[in-house]
Amino acid sequence: MYRCFIAFFAALLIASGVSAQSMRKFPPTALRGTFEVVQAPDVALNGKAARLAAGARIFGQDNMLKLSASLTGQKVLVHYTVDTQGLLKDVWILTADEAAKKPWPATVEEAQGWLFDPVAQVWSRP
Repeated sequence: MYRCFIAFFAALLIASGVSAQSMRKFPPTALRGTFEVVQAPDVALNGKAARLAAGARIFGQDNMLKLSASLTGQKVLVHYTVDTQGLLKDVWILTADEAAKKPWPATVEEAQGWLFDPVAQVWSRP
């Protein structure tokens, strides 16, 4: 009986440690903004009209793919990338810990002028 309890407790500790260590890695081209699905593929990005690309992926806080229709009318803080035509390619809905990492560029000009540490996932202004 005690051996089963110890094995179960050890498995819980290992599983909780793995999930606590998983941190999403964002590309250096990812910008921060507010995102709201108006009527897919039309969205509002930072309060302005934008559009999802044909193969756009929206990742939830759990890093699972989300359907754009399930987010209709919700305004969320995200990191996003755009393709060469200016359409939204990848969107990550931020967790509270990810949102707390500041500064994070909101424009391409800021991203070009700041320095990015891909290991620590932080930006610094020069």
